Parts: sequence; C-alpha cells; structure tokens
Amino acid sequence: MSIPDQTFTKVSYFKISAAQEGQRIDNFLLKTYKTVPKSKIYKIIRKGEVRVNKGRIKPEYKLKIEDTVRLPPIAVSNKDNTPVFIPKDVLDTMEKSIVFENDHFFVLNKPYGLAVHSGTGLSYGVVDVLKRLRPNQMVELVHRLDRDTSGCLMFAKSRKALVMLQNMLKQSQINKTYIAMVVGQWPAKQKVLDFPLKKYLMQNGEKRVRVEKGGQMALTKVLKVQANKKFSLLTLRLITGRTHQIRVHCQSVGHSIINDDKYGNREDDKQLKKYGFNRMMLHAKTLNIESNELCEAVEISAPVPEVFNKKL
Repeated sequence: MSIPDQTFTKVSYFKISAAQEGQRIDNFLLKTYKTVPKSKIYKIIRKGEVRVNKGRIKPEYKLKIEDTVRLPPIAVSNKDNTPVFIPKDVLDTMEKSIVFENDHFFVLNKPYGLAVHSGTGLSYGVVDVLKRLRPNQMVELVHRLDRDTSGCLMFAKSRKALVMLQNMLKQSQINKTYIAMVVGQWPAKQKVLDFPLKKYLMQNGEKRVRVEKGGQMALTKVLKVQANKKFSLLTLRLITGRTHQIRVHCQSVGHSIINDDKYGNREDDKQLKKYGFNRMMLHAKTLNIESNELCEAVEISAPVPEVFNKKL
C-alpha cells in the first residue's frame, strides 16, 4: 500500500515497505506530513491515535517491513496544501541531470545556483523539485552541496540505502573529487590542506566557517594543479567533509575560489571578470564508490561546465 496523501480526512491504513524500514515513527510522519504541525504529530502518537499493527507505539518506535500503520483523520488548512510553483524549465533540467541510477540510489549533476533545500527567500530547492518529479518514490538526500556549487549530488531510494551510503562516506569508502578555479598562481608544493575548521556566527546572524585552533580536523588533498599568474585550476579530494571545507582551505592559503561571495575577495574577482568567470568556480566532479551491497565499484562523473575550460 502506498504512502497516503496529505489530506487525511478519514482513517487511513498503509503498510511499511523497505523504503521506510528503520525510520522512527515520529520522523516518518514529520517527513510525510509536512503540512501538519509538529505538536499535532506528537499529540496523536501520545493519545494512541496512531497505531502500528493495532497497538499503541511511542515516538521512538522504529518501523519494520510489513508493519501496518493506522492514521486518524487530521484537519489541514487549504493554504498549507497549496503546491509551490516550480517552473517547467527547472523540472525539465532536473529530469535530464541524472548521471547515474540503480534500484537503490541515484546521482544528479546539481545545477549551479540552485539550493538543495528551500529556505529563507527560496520557495523550492533540489529536494522539492525531485519530489515533484518522483511523487511515489522515496527521495532522501545523502550529502549536501552548497547552493553555488554544481556537480555530483547523491540521493537514496530507501532508508537502508541512505544509512549505508552515509556510513560509507564516513568510512571513506566513497571519495569525492572536486575541481576549483582559484585566484592567483597556486604553489605547486602545496599538496595538503589540513587546517582545523570551526563554525561561527557573524553579527548579522549569518553562519560562517574559519580556520581556528581547536576546531574540527579537516583534510583536503590537492591532486593536480594547472596554473598561470592570474588563476589556477585545481583538482582536489575531500578526505573529511566539513561545511565549506574547500572554500575556507583555499582562502586560508591566500588563493580564494573565484566568485566565492562568502570567502572570496571582490577586487580579485572584479579583475578576473574579463576571463568569463560568471559563477562560483567550484564543481563536484566525481564520486568514486567502492563495491558494496548497493552497487559494484563505480566512478560517477558530472560533466565539467564549459566555464572551467580556460587555457592555462
């Protein structure tokens, strides 16, 4: 039985599939019924109105395959059910952006300038677009990419695949390779960036990251350098996956990523504008995945945008 829609005007029953297995019942309901207030979800669980296999459950109950879940009728305001408008060209672009897919997960080439999630000032993100394109399929984000970074972004089709892929990332069984165009001539001997990183808040409340003693250990390896006196093209591998890691590591050695509006230098970017750099010059090029239950060993690549193809 499929996941019910978000109107639930009457009692509904549905069975748990492999896609939902292992999720807590509260998290599952919060994700499935985003238009219902969190307090309401916990209230109906607490009062025993949500039942699994005819029995009462607690919020921390983990769903199992073939569990039968009962949901009571819940009133939802019409305005909450109004779908967000997503332009057809965005839907078409996303549909064509898949670079790898099997029964367990898929990887897309995320466009530059599109955030992963909707948020402040953003009515939709990549996740919203995918859920519109795949309404009957579980779509779970495995890792993140910054809004202005393009390239490989992975999604799981089941809870089991999500947990497995995230564990593989933690254990370095999935390697991420990026390309970046940075300001100035990168020193050929600078092959390792291992500066600790710490998050902080600016006075306006914006979250940033900086190199700071006592911060989280962060390691980036520079695999290849092509450079001239004005700018350099780097191939980098993330060993750890800290927020804004590559951006801050490059800035910390005096070679910011071109057009990085958080960590870059506006004067440098202005001087380089004549070369056609029209975006933040960071692209998640490849994912190298070791053999596992979900797939054979595979290298997944996102095509490199033309703007990176400069003579050096």
